[in-house]
Amino acid sequence: MFQEAIPAQPVIEAERFVLRPLRKSDAGLMSMYTSDKRLAEGTRAIPHPLPPGSSEWFISRVNSEDSNEDVWAIDGSNQGLSELLGVISLTTLDDDQSEIGFWVGAGFWNVGFASEAVQALIAANPHGSRTLLAEVFQDNPGSARVLTNAGFEYLGDAEGWSVARSARVPTWTYLRKMA
Repeated sequence: MFQEAIPAQPVIEAERFVLRPLRKSDAGLMSMYTSDKRLAEGTRAIPHPLPPGSSEWFISRVNSEDSNEDVWAIDGSNQGLSELLGVISLTTLDDDQSEIGFWVGAGFWNVGFASEAVQALIAANPHGSRTLLAEVFQDNPGSARVLTNAGFEYLGDAEGWSVARSARVPTWTYLRKMA
């Protein structure tokens, strides 16, 4: 069992949901969504199959005081949707840069939740970043469109490790300068 910590990060309002800190009650839905092989293979760090306790461990880790990553639940419960549609994160790279990451449960793909979450996080800019970076696997053009539609510019090709695929995967890297 893990103890719930309350991160010092803002709740961010979007049109169809709020972005709020993760809480331990999110672990069940998070495990259900991230155990989907298609979702896991679209990320660097989610393993497949998903080991028991992974979601609880992740929530505990990102809510710890020494975490350099802020993770928000995409919570649609105020609009009659699921209390966890996906997650979005900002990882501090240095004083002026953060890296954005996101995933949405497969049942909510292609309805604009990822785009709305990315745009809400950019508008709030909770890290006060001058620059945001992002990376997507090249076989995930939907996530690339989310980024380009939010004002990210293509920087170049690279490779990233996928835990679920147990392989290096070609990536596209993006940058967004904040106003």
